[in-house]
Amino acid sequence: MKKLYLFDFDGTLTYKDTMFLYLHFYNEKKYFWNFLKHIPLFVLVKLHLANAEKVKKSFISSILKGEREEKINRVSQEFLNKFYPKIIRENALEFIENIDKENTESYLITASLDIWVKPFAEKMGMKLLATEARFENGIFTGHFKTRNNNGKEKVNRIKKEIEGKKYDKIIAFGDTSGDLPMLSLAHESHYRFFH
Repeated sequence: MKKLYLFDFDGTLTYKDTMFLYLHFYNEKKYFWNFLKHIPLFVLVKLHLANAEKVKKSFISSILKGEREEKINRVSQEFLNKFYPKIIRENALEFIENIDKENTESYLITASLDIWVKPFAEKMGMKLLATEARFENGIFTGHFKTRNNNGKEKVNRIKKEIEGKKYDKIIAFGDTSGDLPMLSLAHESHYRFFH
């Protein structure tokens, strides 16, 4: 029996939102000032009066734009070393460790940026479908190479990735409205299963 597991990352497998955690870890001083500047925008996003993708891009860019890819990768590895496994829900970790690897593919499907989630996906033995950062000449441009991987975009990316493959069972895990399209794609879906 061939199975496909689809896991959302932030909130589903983790206790905390990794974007804020990572950016704070990357540059505490820069994070503090830029977070204060973005508070009004974060409020507007919560009230559905601002585009979440644009605000997210603006905030990430305010801290990481112009940084070298090699430095970002190094800090991302240090971030993993510091926060894995403590930010991962224990029961989620146990569940993932007990997945029968035979005839099974597991994906981490996240709106978070690939730069800091990739080490987690590798550590947990999963393939990654994330929002991708755009680099030019080894420098982060402050832009995304792909669309924000949330909502319907998750389904688009999954379908593209598994095109031509057949699975007897697709099992998905999520924790917010942005995961609902992905959950409806699966034969078996779990909402806030590890909470």
